[in-house]
Order: sequence, then structure tokens, then C-alpha cells
Amino acid sequence: MTRILEVDGLSVAAGPAAGPAADWVPLVHDVSFRLSAGEALALVGESGSGKSMTALALLGLLPRGVAVTAGSVRLLEPGDRPPLDLVTAGTRTLADVRGRRVAMVFQDPMASLNPSITVGEQIAEVLRRHLGTGRAAAARQAVDLLGAVGIKEPGRRAGDYPHTFSGGMRQRAVIAMALACEPAVLIADEPTTALDVTIQAQILDLLVRMQDELGMAMLLVTH
Repeated sequence: MTRILEVDGLSVAAGPAAGPAADWVPLVHDVSFRLSAGEALALVGESGSGKSMTALALLGLLPRGVAVTAGSVRLLEPGDRPPLDLVTAGTRTLADVRGRRVAMVFQDPMASLNPSITVGEQIAEVLRRHLGTGRAAAARQAVDLLGAVGIKEPGRRAGDYPHTFSGGMRQRAVIAMALACEPAVLIADEPTTALDVTIQAQILDLLVRMQDELGMAMLLVTH
């Protein structure tokens, strides 16, 4: 299998930006793993063990006052291009990577959805931003993506706002958004936490099915 992501010695800590290293509190220590195309890896731990911090660190999404203190996150590029270290990458580079090469599904789908913009428009925006897709074509693809993740009447629901979707449907919409550009890596950070047991099973089945169809690598954060 083709190697896609290499994480080596990743450590994360929290503390004052201008303070000495001794004042920083370790949150994640020396995490290393590899991900290849088509492979799924589960990151398992108790609440507060640093699972989500690890996932956020991979894409440079750590909150203020938290930083990577050691290690590297290397995204292997296709062809002969050198690997990209996401720890040292600049803001613009990370913005290009997020959603295009590496996508993330969060615990709370409403954290990923803008309540004032229709669901279809939000998915279409990802296609326009990363792939340069025209407005009409992006709108059509957004409908197709909603249908692919199991949302009934996708043409109609694409014009609805997030608050009209159930929790399970919101998470399906977020997955559609994450997969819009067919990323090489999908990070799913406890994607079923806020859902009932039946819907949890459906969402996990959906993630596995989409992974098989796209051949992407998947990091599943769970407890």
C-alpha cells in the first residue's frame, strides 16, 4: 500500500506563549504512527487522554495556548514531490491541505456547519475553493454527495439549513463535505459521540463504505 502519512514523536503541550518551557503542561507525548492508502487506524483512549489534541495537531488546529513542542507530521505527496511537514507548514499551505488532501469530521457536526448558509452551498464552497469547480457544477456535485452519504431527497435537502437536519443527517452532511474533494486522509474525531446507538452504527458503516470506495486512509479517534 502507498504510504500517505507519517507521524513521528509528536508531542503537544499547553502553556503561556512567552513563558519558560518548565511552565508548559504536557498533553500528548511522543506519538508515532503510519497511515497508508486504504488503511484504517483507530486512536483509542479515555476522556482527557489527548486523542482529540493529537487529531487537531495533525492539521494545525490546536486552540490558543496549545502547541506542538516536538515531532513531525509528514504528508507524502504524489509523484516526486518532497513530503510536506504539517507541523512547520505555513498558514496558507495548511489552508490548502485542509479539506483537499486531509479532511476532518468533528464530534459535533454543528461545529462544522454554518447555521446561516444552506447545506448544499457549504459543500459546494469546498469544491469551488479547492478544485476551482464552477458554481453550477459545484451545486450539482453537492447534491450528488448528499445522495452518496444516504440523505433522502438530496436535491431538496441541499437547499435547507443545518437546523432542519437531525443529528445523524448533520453528521452525514459533514461527511459529504469532508469527502467532497476525495482527500487522501480522513480524520474522524469521535464522529458518533452525539448520536444514538442506531445512528452511530449507520455512521460508522458509512465511513467504512466511503473509505472503500475512495481508497483513502482513515484515522478514527474513539474511546
